[in-house]
Amino acid sequence: MNHATTTAAPPRRLRADAARNQARIVAAARELFADHGLEITLDDVAERAGVGVGTVYRRFANKKELIAEVFDQHMVDFADAADEAMRNPDPWLGLVQFFEDACQHLATNRGFSEVMLELEEDPARFAELRDRIRPSVAAIVDRARDAGAVHPDVTTTDFFALIHMVNAFAEFAGPVNSEVWQRYMAITLNGVRTDAVPRRPLLVDPLTDEEVEQAKAAGCLGRRR
Repeated sequence: MNHATTTAAPPRRLRADAARNQARIVAAARELFADHGLEITLDDVAERAGVGVGTVYRRFANKKELIAEVFDQHMVDFADAADEAMRNPDPWLGLVQFFEDACQHLATNRGFSEVMLELEEDPARFAELRDRIRPSVAAIVDRARDAGAVHPDVTTTDFFALIHMVNAFAEFAGPVNSEVWQRYMAITLNGVRTDAVPRRPLLVDPLTDEEVEQAKAAGCLGRRR
């Protein structure tokens, strides 16, 4: 008597291994982009992740696909930080919490700004990811403004611009002082607050004249490379 042949389902272990490999690849890429910017290769990513180069190329056809995935992960981080800030019972401290988190994320991640610029060449993809976080940031700003903690004419767009202003200074000063951006983050927050909330203390000293010249020289050297 002939019995129908049953086909075993593909082993779940393979799918789990593939998912783990992808997570390791993305985590390695995030670390490398943070430390070195986009001047890395998929071979570098494979070495950092501890997987074969072929494994990386099976998951990502080229570096641009990997950049998009890393940016997507950053947006998840920002969304999580925004949700946590909204859970802060104090609207002003919630805004400060998110602003500090965003500034630190950018200031300590060399490649993030480069990733953003790279993705701007794909306007639809960039807009999709940007719009994922915008409503959460708007809610943070609106809540602080409605509580009387932020000047009434400060908008969500202003908030994004201020984060990038702090990041621009962090990039300028980074070669000589990796912490001074915190001073300008505090100055920025003091500029948008109302008298209903206390001023942020300036706990970090400004750059010295010598450090400014060193930062200028480092910037010129970087542009020549």
